[in-house]
Amino acid sequence: MTLKVALVHDWLIHFGGAERVLQELAAMFPEAPIYVGVADPSRFPAWLKSREVIASPVSRWPWARRLYNRYLPWLAAAFENFDLSSFDLVISTSAAVAKGVVTPVTTRHLAYVHTPMRYAWDFYHQYRTREARGATRMLMGPVFHALRVWDRVAADRADLLVANSWTVRERIRKHYGRLARVIYPPVDVDAFPPASSLGEYYLILSRLVPYKRVDLAIEAANRLRFSLWVAGDGPDRRRLERLAGPTVRFLGRVDATERARLLASAQALLFPGEEDFGIVPVEAQAAGRPVIALGRGGARETVVEGLSGVLFTEPTVDHLVAAIESSRRVRWDSEAIRAHARRFGPERFRRAMAAAVEDCLAGRRW
Repeated sequence: MTLKVALVHDWLIHFGGAERVLQELAAMFPEAPIYVGVADPSRFPAWLKSREVIASPVSRWPWARRLYNRYLPWLAAAFENFDLSSFDLVISTSAAVAKGVVTPVTTRHLAYVHTPMRYAWDFYHQYRTREARGATRMLMGPVFHALRVWDRVAADRADLLVANSWTVRERIRKHYGRLARVIYPPVDVDAFPPASSLGEYYLILSRLVPYKRVDLAIEAANRLRFSLWVAGDGPDRRRLERLAGPTVRFLGRVDATERARLLASAQALLFPGEEDFGIVPVEAQAAGRPVIALGRGGARETVVEGLSGVLFTEPTVDHLVAAIESSRRVRWDSEAIRAHARRFGPERFRRAMAAAVEDCLAGRRW
């Protein structure tokens, strides 16, 4: 009998690390429809255009493709209203509300958790202090209290939880009171060949939002007067451009080819924010380049001090500057860095996920 599988994902608006996990799962289950809260088909990459994508009614609401985060309570209800009773297996991939789907006892649910909702749990006070204004700040307290209660209940609905890093596994244990397996996201390490020569620039490759702490890298470049190239775009770009000195260059969004070239030719990748896992540092290492990263979150699991990069302990300009200066005293071995990155390749992800699916179907949590 053919296994009927459905994939569930928060939203399909921007395409980053979470969507690469979805892409790999879609390749593993080529007949599976994809259920999402909000979708923007105009941005779909080629692999997604041929798939059956079922968006919730919230996707048709005013400004939903731009302000989907403002609709979180309604998206939570929308995922609960998806009827998935005809499927044998549901695999959700979520950093927000997709894991909250309701499935009958005859349908197994494997939830791949990128993180418990960061704006509701670990980073709630940062978001409220730095980004919320006016009525939004006043409403965040009661709205996110209700979301946390919902999120805790929703986490119990999955038969098997998978975390994308040991960092996220600990968050799941703390906030949900459950244990999770750890399966690192897939990184296409072969898509990042090394360069024959290096440029003089350091690189930021990131969506430009406040929690990425790109401002630390810009302030470090202003102080040390080194060339910093910033690839990516986002709502924080205007503020960052005002902060930048003459050695900082903004490139905007870059395609896959340019992304690989920039990573391979950089002196180092700067990664000053705390991430759940962080695919970009692994991509830089796949290209043989070191990473200078804040030693929190996923970077502690992907960057090896002295072998593939430098970790700094506090998110301050002084600590980042010291790490950059320390990296300049190291003779980096490109091949050793690339060898380390290969442990995050897609083959490992497929094997681990196949085993997790088998255990989920059999009713085993471990």
